[in-house]
Amino acid sequence: MLFPCIISEQNLDENIDRVFGEATSWFVDAILAEIPITSTIGIPWVLVVLILGASYFTIYFKFVNIRSFFTALQVVRGKYDALENSEQEMFYTPSPHITSKDTKAKNDSKDTNGEVSHFQALTTAVSATVGLGNIAGVAIALSIGGAGATLWMVVVGVLGMSSKFVECTLGVKYREINNEGKVFGGPMYYLTKGLKEKGYAKLGKVLSVLFAIMCIGGSFGGGNMFQVNQAFKLLNHVVISDNSILHGQGWVFGVIMAILVGVVIIGGIKKIASVTDKIVPFMVLIYIGAVLTVLVLYSSAIPAAFGAIWDGAFHPEGVLGGFVGVLIQGFRRGAFSNEAGVGSASIAHSAVKTRFPASEGLVALLEPFIDTVIVCTMTALVLIITGQIQTGVEISDEQGVLLTASALESGVSWFPYLLTIAVLLFAFSSMIAWSYYGYQAWSYLFGRGKRTENLYKFIFCCFTVIGAAATLNAVTDFSDAMVFAMMVPNMIGLFLLSDKVKEELKRYKKNIKKMMS
Repeated sequence: MLFPCIISEQNLDENIDRVFGEATSWFVDAILAEIPITSTIGIPWVLVVLILGASYFTIYFKFVNIRSFFTALQVVRGKYDALENSEQEMFYTPSPHITSKDTKAKNDSKDTNGEVSHFQALTTAVSATVGLGNIAGVAIALSIGGAGATLWMVVVGVLGMSSKFVECTLGVKYREINNEGKVFGGPMYYLTKGLKEKGYAKLGKVLSVLFAIMCIGGSFGGGNMFQVNQAFKLLNHVVISDNSILHGQGWVFGVIMAILVGVVIIGGIKKIASVTDKIVPFMVLIYIGAVLTVLVLYSSAIPAAFGAIWDGAFHPEGVLGGFVGVLIQGFRRGAFSNEAGVGSASIAHSAVKTRFPASEGLVALLEPFIDTVIVCTMTALVLIITGQIQTGVEISDEQGVLLTASALESGVSWFPYLLTIAVLLFAFSSMIAWSYYGYQAWSYLFGRGKRTENLYKFIFCCFTVIGAAATLNAVTDFSDAMVFAMMVPNMIGLFLLSDKVKEELKRYKKNIKKMMS
C-alpha cells in the first residue's frame, strides 16, 4: 500500500517552521509573560526580578555602586596592584573550592592566578555588552516612551552596577584553574560550589545545568547570529550598492566574519582579551567621537533635550519605554544594555589575575556605567536633538540602527560610514566574547578536552555563516529568550550568596586600608 500522502521538501520545511515557531512562541511567552500594572501597561516578570534584585543589592551593599566608584577606577589603573604581588598574607585566607582532578588550588597567597589583567577582563566583558543594544535598543526605547525613557535608562544602569559587582565577585571566588593555568568560571561554578557550601547542593547543581544550557543557546543566537545578521544589514544598506554582486549576499560576509572570529577564539581568553583591549577603546572612541561631534553642532538644543527628558520621565509612556524598551528590546536585540543580573559577564571576569575576588567585582561595576549611563545616554541625546524619534511608533531593530545613522548624518554626511565601522566592531567584539561565554558553559556540561573545545568553536563559526545569510525571526526570539532565562538561576544564586560577597568586600577594603596606612 502506498503512503497516503507525499511529503515534499517544502511541506517538511513548513512543518518544521510551524513546530519550531510554536515552541518559540511558547518559550518566549513564558519568559516574557507580563505582570499587569494597569489595564494598559504590563511589565515582563523577568524585568521586575532584575530591577528588584539590583535595588536589593544596592541597599544591601550600602550603595557600593556609588561609594566604591572611584576605588574601582583606581583598581583598573593599577593603584592597588601591590596587593596582588605582596609576599605578606595580610587578611587573605585561601578558599579550598577546587575539587576537580585537573585543577589546582587557586589564589595561593604568593601566586596571583588568572589569565588576563583587570583592564583586559573589563574590555572583554564590555565588548559583549556595548553593541547594537546601545544603538537600535535606545531608538526603540525612545520610540515607545519618548525622551523621558532616557532617565530610566540611567537609573537602570546605576542599579545594575550593584548586580554586576555581586556576580563578578562570585565568579572569581568560585572559579577553577587547571594545571595548564586555564580558568573556568561563571555562574555554573558559583551556583554549584557556593550553594553546596550553603547546604543546597542539589539546587545548585540543577541551577548550574539550567544556566549552562541557556548560555550555550544564547551564545549561538543573540551573541552570534543576530550580531552578524544586523551588521550585514547595515553594511548592505550603507556601503554596498544595489548593483554590486555582493548586494544581499550575506553568506559571503558570514564566511569572512567566521574566519576572523575563528582566528581569534582558537587562542582562548588570552587571545580574545588581547584583541578586545585594543578594539573596545577604539570602537567606543569612534562612536562617541561621532556622537560628540553632532552634540557640539547642535549644542544649542541640548538644554531643551534635557528638559524633555526630565518632563517625560514620569509619564507612563516614559517609564514603559525606558524599562521595557532598553531592558527588553535592547536585550533581545543585540545585547542586553548591560547584562547585569544575567551572569554572563562573570565568566569573562573570572579569568582575571587576582587574589581578591572583590577587586574584580569593583572593576565590573564600571561596565553598566560605560555602556548604559554613558553610551546609551549619548545615543539618546543625539536622537532627541536631531528629531529622529516619533513617540508611539513601534520600530524594528534595523529601523533603530538606521535612525541613529540618520541622526549622525544630519551632523556630518559621511558619519553613517563611521557608524557602519563601529557596528562591525561592536558585532565582532560581541561575537568573540560570547563565544568564550558559550564555550565555558559547553565545557561545564561536556568536559574540557581539546576535541570538545574545537567542536564548540566549529559549531559557533557555522552559526556565524547561517546568521549572516538567514532570516532570523523565530530563531533569535528563541535564543534571546534563553539569554533572558539565564537570569533566573543566576539571581537565585546571587541572593543566596550575597553574604559571601560582603565578606570578600570587607577583606579587600581592609587590605587596601592597611596598604595605604
